[in-house]
Amino acid sequence: MSEGKKMTSSRRHHLKSLILQIAANWLEQEAAEIVAAKEAYMAENCPDPDLSGDMAALAEICKKLAQAADKVDEERYDAEAKVEKSDKEIAELKLKVVELAGVKKPALKKVRMSADAMLQALLGGKHKVTMDLRANLKQVKKEVKEEATEAVGDWRKNIEDKADRKKMFETS
Repeated sequence: MSEGKKMTSSRRHHLKSLILQIAANWLEQEAAEIVAAKEAYMAENCPDPDLSGDMAALAEICKKLAQAADKVDEERYDAEAKVEKSDKEIAELKLKVVELAGVKKPALKKVRMSADAMLQALLGGKHKVTMDLRANLKQVKKEVKEEATEAVGDWRKNIEDKADRKKMFETS
């Protein structure tokens, strides 16, 4: 096989049948081991009852068996409750994982858009809105300040006016 020769189909089928026989033997051995383990467990934990006593002794044995069965049922119920609780928790955690990782928002791009296009996008394609937003802005004119020249010439008068105002507030 290392030289690149192909295996004949009869040889391949023979090897497959050998492998299947070995696997079947292993399964039989495993099943026998399981049966032996069950028998050993039952012999250890559940000894054969002594039925040589009178009716009262048999009734006592029946009560013990019923109590043991009740105890096993309670343990089984507790185990089922734990499994159900953990299954619910697993489902909730899976939902959280989906919530945290599932929603990926694409990276936002800067888009230059006119005000008309923004309004059309917000209101929908049916509404045609055209607004000239610049028309509503106030026009600001650059005015030359004429007061500056007057203020420089008569600064004493401004100080006296301020002093008079101060006196008005103090008297009232």
